[in-house]
Amino acid sequence: MNPYHKTKYGAAFLGDSLQYLVNQKSCSVDLIVTSPPFGLVRKKDYGNVESHEYIEWFKPFGKEFKRVLKPSGSLVIDIGGAWLPGLPTRSLYHFELAVMLCRELGLYLAQEFFWWNPSKLPTPAEWVTVRRIRVKDAVDVVWWFSVTPWPKASNRRVLAPYSDAMRGLLKNGYRAKLRPSGHDISEKFSRDNGAAIPPNLIAIPNTESNSYYLRYCEKHGIKPHPARFPAALPEFFVRMLTDEGDVVLDPFAGSCVTGEVCERLRRRWTCVEMRQEYLEGALGRFERPPKPEQEAMFEEAAQGISYNLHHPAALWSRREEPLEEEGGKTRRINARHRS
Repeated sequence: MNPYHKTKYGAAFLGDSLQYLVNQKSCSVDLIVTSPPFGLVRKKDYGNVESHEYIEWFKPFGKEFKRVLKPSGSLVIDIGGAWLPGLPTRSLYHFELAVMLCRELGLYLAQEFFWWNPSKLPTPAEWVTVRRIRVKDAVDVVWWFSVTPWPKASNRRVLAPYSDAMRGLLKNGYRAKLRPSGHDISEKFSRDNGAAIPPNLIAIPNTESNSYYLRYCEKHGIKPHPARFPAALPEFFVRMLTDEGDVVLDPFAGSCVTGEVCERLRRRWTCVEMRQEYLEGALGRFERPPKPEQEAMFEEAAQGISYNLHHPAALWSRREEPLEEEGGKTRRINARHRS
């Protein structure tokens, strides 16, 4: 496979990523971070596989992923869930994928993450806004697998600002004691380390509307990739799991968001994508010299931008309406107008 586009640190390839993988050396990649086509009920422009066929479709990729990863390497997969056709119940395909990768192929589940998109619209509309029997689906699972139980990693690379409560504790002091939960909080808890260890809930809105990539696509009459993940998502794992000069692969590259991140962070990268129109748009990501930071993101962080997640009991004082015995099976016209 010849490169479709090359940069200082990496290259994008047009073609089948499985074909690319089988020709690569074993133990040659430090990190695979990707968002493969989801196993959805409805077909999408980017060519997703139906959920009931997903595991068998993915298995050959999984075998190659394990082979090309170094013993210290990691595999990170952003994968959204799916609803069963015509029913307000969920497919298990993304859980079955994790089980297959671990039990059949021998990978380890280092940790599961959850990408919460605060800007996500209330979908699926039929169950959420019409019948009002489910809450909006706003979280993707992000599986972090490893070849051994000890992949290289450091959470010091992805620290978060202290909360107001923690800043108050550091200012006013904290008395070490055994809490009712049984946790023994030592004096070390009040040490100011400059930042907090983040949780495995990653809050990133997916609201790109006027980026250079989109302007480039519009200028050249190219249809943008319809399912891009925000750059901060792969960047979180590239920072935590790799060093400068390490090799990062995205086998389902789409518009090469991962490549753009790695170019900026000076990781050697490879993106593989089957559809030429997506790579044509991806060229806009590398038209300008890479900047050392995403200025807008860090400006927001400096201003203390955060996303509120209300306590579930915030509105429990409201009057409760009686539940429908059939669980919303019958579609009622006035259901849309209920508060």
